[in-house]
Amino acid sequence: MANNVNVKKEEKSKGGASFSGIIILACIAVGVFVWKFIMGASGNFEGGNSETGHPHNFLGTVYKGGFIVPVLLGMLLMVVVFSFERLMVISKAAGKGNLDAFMKNVQASVNQGDINGAIEACDKQQGSVANAIKAGLVKYNQVKAEGFTSEEATETIHKEIEEVTALEMPMLEKNMTIISTMVALGTLGGLLGTVSGMIKAFSALATSGTPDQAALAVGISEALINTATGISTSALAIVTYNYFTSKIDTLTYSIDEAANTIVNTYRRFKGSLK
Repeated sequence: MANNVNVKKEEKSKGGASFSGIIILACIAVGVFVWKFIMGASGNFEGGNSETGHPHNFLGTVYKGGFIVPVLLGMLLMVVVFSFERLMVISKAAGKGNLDAFMKNVQASVNQGDINGAIEACDKQQGSVANAIKAGLVKYNQVKAEGFTSEEATETIHKEIEEVTALEMPMLEKNMTIISTMVALGTLGGLLGTVSGMIKAFSALATSGTPDQAALAVGISEALINTATGISTSALAIVTYNYFTSKIDTLTYSIDEAANTIVNTYRRFKGSLK
Protein backbone atom coordinates (compact mmCIF):
# COMPACT_ATOMS: atom_id res chain seq x y z
CA MET A 1 0.00 0.00 0.00
CA ALA A 2 2.78 2.41 0.93
CA ASN A 3 4.58 1.69 -2.35
CA ASN A 4 1.40 2.39 -4.31
CA VAL A 5 1.00 5.68 -2.46
CA ASN A 6 4.56 6.73 -3.36
CA VAL A 7 4.10 5.78 -7.02
CA LYS A 8 0.86 7.74 -7.31
CA LYS A 9 2.42 10.76 -5.60
CA GLU A 10 5.36 10.70 -8.04
CA GLU A 11 3.01 10.47 -11.04
CA LYS A 12 0.96 13.42 -9.81
CA SER A 13 4.12 15.41 -9.11
CA LYS A 14 5.47 14.93 -12.65
CA GLY A 15 2.19 15.87 -14.28
CA GLY A 16 1.75 18.87 -12.01
CA ALA A 17 5.27 20.16 -12.69
CA SER A 18 4.71 20.07 -16.45
CA PHE A 19 1.40 21.89 -16.16
CA SER A 20 2.87 24.52 -13.83
CA GLY A 21 5.81 25.11 -16.16
CA ILE A 22 3.50 25.72 -19.10
CA ILE A 23 1.40 28.15 -17.06
CA ILE A 24 4.48 30.08 -15.93
CA LEU A 25 5.77 30.49 -19.48
CA ALA A 26 2.30 31.47 -20.69
CA CYS A 27 1.96 34.13 -17.97
CA ILE A 28 5.33 35.65 -18.85
CA ALA A 29 4.37 35.67 -22.54
CA VAL A 30 1.05 37.36 -21.77
CA GLY A 31 2.85 39.91 -19.59
CA VAL A 32 5.21 40.78 -22.44
CA PHE A 33 2.31 41.00 -24.90
CA VAL A 34 0.28 43.31 -22.64
CA TRP A 35 3.28 45.56 -21.98
CA LYS A 36 4.44 45.75 -25.60
CA PHE A 37 1.20 45.90 -27.57
CA ILE A 38 -1.44 47.19 -25.15
CA MET A 39 0.44 49.48 -22.79
CA GLY A 40 2.88 50.44 -25.54
CA ALA A 41 0.16 51.21 -28.09
CA SER A 42 0.67 54.50 -29.92
CA GLY A 43 -2.67 55.83 -28.71
CA ASN A 44 -1.34 55.95 -25.14
CA PHE A 45 1.32 58.55 -25.97
CA GLU A 46 1.48 62.09 -27.26
CA GLY A 47 2.52 62.11 -30.89
CA GLY A 48 1.87 58.38 -31.15
CA ASN A 49 5.47 57.49 -30.26
CA SER A 50 5.91 55.15 -27.30
CA GLU A 51 9.64 55.83 -27.06
CA THR A 52 9.75 59.64 -27.10
CA GLY A 53 6.12 60.64 -26.54
CA HIS A 54 4.79 61.62 -23.12
CA PRO A 55 2.17 59.17 -21.78
CA HIS A 56 -1.28 60.68 -21.36
CA ASN A 57 -2.98 57.77 -19.52
CA PHE A 58 -2.25 55.09 -16.94
CA LEU A 59 -1.30 52.39 -19.44
CA GLY A 60 1.29 54.61 -21.08
CA THR A 61 2.70 55.55 -17.69
CA VAL A 62 3.17 51.90 -16.69
CA TYR A 63 4.79 51.17 -20.06
CA LYS A 64 7.46 53.74 -19.22
CA GLY A 65 8.45 51.56 -16.27
CA GLY A 66 10.93 49.76 -18.51
CA PHE A 67 11.77 46.20 -19.48
CA ILE A 68 11.24 44.77 -15.98
CA VAL A 69 7.55 45.70 -15.99
CA PRO A 70 6.47 42.83 -18.31
CA VAL A 71 8.22 40.34 -16.02
CA LEU A 72 6.41 41.79 -13.01
CA LEU A 73 3.13 41.68 -14.92
CA GLY A 74 3.81 38.02 -15.67
CA MET A 75 4.41 37.35 -11.97
CA LEU A 76 1.21 39.16 -11.04
CA LEU A 77 -0.70 37.09 -13.57
CA MET A 78 0.87 33.90 -12.15
CA VAL A 79 -0.45 34.77 -8.70
CA VAL A 80 -3.94 35.37 -10.12
CA VAL A 81 -3.98 32.18 -12.22
CA PHE A 82 -2.57 29.86 -9.57
CA SER A 83 -4.79 31.41 -6.89
CA PHE A 84 -7.86 30.72 -9.00
CA GLU A 85 -6.63 27.16 -9.63
CA ARG A 86 -6.05 26.60 -5.89
CA LEU A 87 -9.49 28.00 -5.09
CA MET A 88 -11.13 25.49 -7.42
CA VAL A 89 -9.11 22.52 -6.11
CA ILE A 90 -9.49 23.32 -2.41
CA SER A 91 -13.20 24.02 -2.80
CA LYS A 92 -13.58 20.64 -4.50
CA ALA A 93 -11.56 18.95 -1.75
CA ALA A 94 -13.95 20.28 0.88
CA GLY A 95 -16.81 18.49 -0.87
CA LYS A 96 -20.21 19.33 -2.26
CA GLY A 97 -21.90 20.48 0.94
CA ASN A 98 -20.94 22.67 3.87
CA LEU A 99 -17.86 21.18 5.54
CA ASP A 100 -18.85 22.13 9.10
CA ALA A 101 -22.32 20.62 8.69
CA PHE A 102 -20.80 17.48 7.19
CA MET A 103 -18.35 17.08 10.08
CA LYS A 104 -21.13 17.49 12.65
CA ASN A 105 -23.24 14.93 10.81
CA VAL A 106 -20.40 12.40 10.63
CA GLN A 107 -19.41 12.88 14.26
CA ALA A 108 -23.01 12.52 15.40
CA SER A 109 -23.43 9.31 13.38
CA VAL A 110 -20.16 7.84 14.64
CA ASN A 111 -20.91 8.75 18.26
CA GLN A 112 -24.27 7.00 17.91
CA GLY A 113 -22.59 3.95 16.42
CA ASP A 114 -24.11 4.45 12.98
CA ILE A 115 -20.96 3.78 10.96
CA ASN A 116 -22.86 2.92 7.79
CA GLY A 117 -24.77 6.19 8.08
CA ALA A 118 -21.47 8.07 8.36
CA ILE A 119 -20.17 6.26 5.27
CA GLU A 120 -23.28 7.29 3.35
CA ALA A 121 -22.69 10.91 4.41
CA CYS A 122 -19.13 10.65 3.04
CA ASP A 123 -20.44 9.31 -0.27
CA LYS A 124 -22.78 12.29 -0.56
CA GLN A 125 -20.17 14.86 0.45
CA GLN A 126 -17.28 13.54 -1.70
CA GLY A 127 -13.99 15.43 -1.81
CA SER A 128 -10.63 14.79 -0.14
CA VAL A 129 -11.87 15.13 3.43
CA ALA A 130 -14.77 12.74 2.88
CA ASN A 131 -12.49 10.25 1.12
CA ALA A 132 -10.05 10.13 4.03
CA ILE A 133 -12.81 9.83 6.62
CA LYS A 134 -14.59 7.13 4.63
CA ALA A 135 -11.37 5.12 4.44
CA GLY A 136 -11.17 5.24 8.24
CA LEU A 137 -14.81 4.20 8.61
CA VAL A 138 -14.42 1.27 6.21
CA LYS A 139 -11.31 0.16 8.09
CA TYR A 140 -13.30 0.50 11.31
CA ASN A 141 -15.80 -2.08 10.10
CA GLN A 142 -12.94 -4.37 9.11
CA VAL A 143 -11.15 -4.23 12.47
CA LYS A 144 -14.48 -4.62 14.24
CA ALA A 145 -15.23 -7.81 12.30
CA GLU A 146 -11.75 -9.17 13.02
CA GLY A 147 -12.00 -8.36 16.74
CA PHE A 148 -8.97 -6.10 17.05
CA THR A 149 -8.02 -4.74 20.46
CA SER A 150 -8.36 -0.99 21.06
CA GLU A 151 -4.63 -0.46 20.57
CA GLU A 152 -4.50 -2.47 17.36
CA ALA A 153 -7.62 -0.76 16.02
CA THR A 154 -6.22 2.69 16.83
CA GLU A 155 -2.99 2.03 14.95
CA THR A 156 -4.73 0.40 11.98
CA ILE A 157 -7.39 3.10 11.54
CA HIS A 158 -4.91 5.96 11.90
CA LYS A 159 -2.55 4.31 9.42
CA GLU A 160 -5.34 3.89 6.86
CA ILE A 161 -6.41 7.53 7.17
CA GLU A 162 -2.81 8.74 6.98
CA GLU A 163 -2.19 6.79 3.77
CA VAL A 164 -5.29 8.20 2.09
CA THR A 165 -4.42 11.69 3.33
CA ALA A 166 -0.91 11.28 1.90
CA LEU A 167 -2.50 10.81 -1.52
CA GLU A 168 -4.77 13.83 -1.15
CA MET A 169 -2.35 16.36 0.38
CA PRO A 170 -0.05 16.77 -2.66
CA MET A 171 -3.10 17.81 -4.66
CA LEU A 172 -4.03 20.41 -2.03
CA GLU A 173 -0.50 21.80 -1.64
CA LYS A 174 0.45 21.75 -5.32
CA ASN A 175 1.47 25.18 -6.68
CA MET A 176 1.44 26.71 -3.19
CA THR A 177 5.23 26.92 -3.45
CA ILE A 178 4.89 29.01 -6.60
CA ILE A 179 2.57 31.48 -4.88
CA SER A 180 4.90 31.77 -1.87
CA THR A 181 7.87 32.28 -4.20
CA MET A 182 6.08 35.18 -5.89
CA VAL A 183 6.07 36.97 -2.52
CA ALA A 184 9.85 37.27 -2.64
CA LEU A 185 10.27 37.53 -6.40
CA GLY A 186 7.69 40.30 -6.68
CA THR A 187 9.56 42.39 -4.11
CA LEU A 188 12.96 41.64 -5.62
CA GLY A 189 11.74 42.33 -9.16
CA GLY A 190 10.27 45.65 -8.05
CA LEU A 191 13.51 46.50 -6.25
CA LEU A 192 15.54 45.68 -9.35
CA GLY A 193 13.34 47.96 -11.44
CA THR A 194 13.63 50.67 -8.80
CA VAL A 195 17.41 50.47 -8.83
CA SER A 196 17.43 50.58 -12.64
CA GLY A 197 15.27 53.70 -12.63
CA MET A 198 17.37 55.43 -9.99
CA ILE A 199 20.53 54.68 -11.96
CA LYS A 200 19.00 56.49 -14.93
CA ALA A 201 17.93 59.37 -12.69
CA PHE A 202 21.40 59.84 -11.22
CA SER A 203 22.93 59.53 -14.67
CA ALA A 204 20.81 62.51 -15.71
CA LEU A 205 22.05 64.45 -12.67
CA ALA A 206 25.64 63.57 -13.48
CA THR A 207 25.62 65.31 -16.87
CA SER A 208 27.74 68.41 -17.14
CA GLY A 209 25.95 71.73 -17.05
CA THR A 210 22.22 71.84 -16.42
CA PRO A 211 20.81 68.41 -15.49
CA ASP A 212 18.48 66.83 -18.03
CA GLN A 213 15.18 67.28 -16.19
CA ALA A 214 13.26 65.08 -18.64
CA ALA A 215 15.69 62.19 -18.22
CA LEU A 216 15.65 62.70 -14.45
CA ALA A 217 11.85 62.53 -14.38
CA VAL A 218 11.83 59.40 -16.56
CA GLY A 219 14.28 57.64 -14.25
CA ILE A 220 12.33 58.49 -11.10
CA SER A 221 9.06 57.53 -12.78
CA GLU A 222 10.49 54.17 -13.83
CA ALA A 223 11.68 53.50 -10.29
CA LEU A 224 8.29 54.28 -8.74
CA ILE A 225 6.33 52.27 -11.33
CA ASN A 226 8.44 49.18 -10.69
CA THR A 227 8.15 49.66 -6.94
CA ALA A 228 4.36 49.85 -7.12
CA THR A 229 4.07 46.84 -9.44
CA GLY A 230 6.39 44.71 -7.33
CA ILE A 231 4.62 45.59 -4.09
CA SER A 232 1.22 44.84 -5.64
CA THR A 233 2.43 41.41 -6.77
CA SER A 234 3.90 40.56 -3.37
CA ALA A 235 0.88 41.82 -1.45
CA LEU A 236 -1.55 39.74 -3.51
CA ALA A 237 0.70 36.68 -3.18
CA ILE A 238 0.90 37.05 0.62
CA VAL A 239 -2.86 37.38 1.03
CA THR A 240 -3.70 34.42 -1.22
CA TYR A 241 -0.97 32.19 0.23
CA ASN A 242 -2.11 32.77 3.81
CA TYR A 243 -5.75 32.30 2.83
CA PHE A 244 -5.16 28.96 1.12
CA THR A 245 -2.80 27.76 3.85
CA SER A 246 -5.55 28.42 6.37
CA LYS A 247 -8.03 26.49 4.22
CA ILE A 248 -5.69 23.50 3.93
CA ASP A 249 -5.07 23.52 7.69
CA THR A 250 -8.83 23.45 8.25
CA LEU A 251 -9.21 20.42 5.98
CA THR A 252 -6.39 18.47 7.64
CA TYR A 253 -7.72 19.36 11.09
CA SER A 254 -11.15 18.03 10.08
CA ILE A 255 -9.59 14.73 9.01
CA ASP A 256 -7.64 14.41 12.27
CA GLU A 257 -10.71 15.28 14.30
CA ALA A 258 -12.79 12.62 12.54
CA ALA A 259 -10.02 10.03 12.99
CA ASN A 260 -9.96 10.62 16.74
CA THR A 261 -13.74 10.36 16.91
CA ILE A 262 -13.69 7.02 15.07
CA VAL A 263 -10.98 5.60 17.33
CA ASN A 264 -12.67 6.78 20.52
CA THR A 265 -15.95 5.27 19.36
CA TYR A 266 -14.29 1.90 18.83
CA ARG A 267 -12.89 2.03 22.32
CA ARG A 268 -16.31 2.80 23.82
CA PHE A 269 -18.55 0.45 21.91
CA LYS A 270 -16.09 -2.40 21.17
CA GLY A 271 -18.06 -4.04 18.46
CA SER A 272 -21.56 -3.36 19.78
CA LEU A 273 -22.33 -0.88 17.04
CA LYS A 274 -24.94 -1.58 14.46
